[in-house]
Amino acid sequence: MIIRPRPFDHPDAVKLNDQVQLEYDERYGDGGDITPLDATMFDPPLGLYLLAYDEQDRPVGTGGWRSQEQNDEGYSDGDAEIKRMYVIPEGRGRGLARRLLAALEADALAAGRTRMVLETGDQQPEAIALYTSSGYTFCEKFGHYRLYDSSICMAKPLGPASI
Repeated sequence: MIIRPRPFDHPDAVKLNDQVQLEYDERYGDGGDITPLDATMFDPPLGLYLLAYDEQDRPVGTGGWRSQEQNDEGYSDGDAEIKRMYVIPEGRGRGLARRLLAALEADALAAGRTRMVLETGDQQPEAIALYTSSGYTFCEKFGHYRLYDSSICMAKPLGPASI
């Protein structure tokens, strides 16, 4: 697998985003994630979007982070928020999500971010298992879905010993 930085609006990113939206809709029955996002939120140095490709150069996974500062949605200064972590079903079970996550954490730390945060849902046990096994802990809710019962928020301090 090869991981490459790409813009959030790159055609391969759009293709995988459409797939993850379908999966969200299947799990939650709500049409998918409606968190407002635009491609510039992931532009370095205030963010990064990654695409993973298989040996045939097919996109098989994505993940990004964007900077957040203290605001009325519950973020804190120095936060880096994980968005659109996704591996296609055929690519799962090979450690790709863990590799994407580690690359995002290292980049956010290099950009001066102090805490990685994410929001997932109660119908995504695989995601919860990945994050808890990677050192994330449950935290106070933040973001677009903070008032939803199904929302689960997690955080991990960033520092040399944390990644």
